[in-house]
Amino acid sequence: MTTLVEATSLVRTFGARRAVDGLSFTLGPGDCLALFGPNGAGKTTALRLLAGLLKPSSGSARVAGAALPAVEARTRVGLISHRIMLYDALTARENLVFTARLYGLPDPDAAAQHALEALRVADRAEVPVRALSRGLQQRVAIARAIVHTPDVLLADEPYTGLDEQGGAALTALLRERRDAGAALIVVTHHLQEGLALATQAAVMRAGRFVRHEPAAGIDLKQYAAEYRDLVA
Repeated sequence: MTTLVEATSLVRTFGARRAVDGLSFTLGPGDCLALFGPNGAGKTTALRLLAGLLKPSSGSARVAGAALPAVEARTRVGLISHRIMLYDALTARENLVFTARLYGLPDPDAAAQHALEALRVADRAEVPVRALSRGLQQRVAIARAIVHTPDVLLADEPYTGLDEQGGAALTALLRERRDAGAALIVVTHHLQEGLALATQAAVMRAGRFVRHEPAAGIDLKQYAAEYRDLVA
């Protein structure tokens, strides 16, 4: 099996604090890692390392064989953040077309339209982002993250701010990308939500995995009880 994500003894420090402290794991096509843990556990920092937005203090991360933060690795990653980071004076469509052009896609307009439709926000495509609700802005941000059909999709609390329709569209998207052979990492505080998508599950605390296992066969009630003990 091709390895799409490979983290080896990955460390990121901020001064004396180790936000990520020796993570090692691999994901192949169709794998989804549900990543749980309390606030401050290092989950967002780990995703930023895997997106190529931060350099590791030591250790390494690779995407489809290319070492991060090299461009050939970063272009195969999509990051869904709880921060919107859109150009608010541009329309939803303009934001996506601009991103598609940055990735050098052959038909940026078609790619933007496909992503907008996937997130059920095509009817607001010509509206400036600043005029959209927080939930619709989040949908546009998710559409931007997948406009280039990435091989690796990193999702940091992706359901934040979404209504029922937006949440359903996101779940369908994540399942579609996983089933198409992408590798996913989904950071969430909702165990049921994460485990429903996962092939692997991990609990992170103080920069480390304190539990990491296949998701198949996990009993939700037992896992929830053990999770509370792990993060207490």
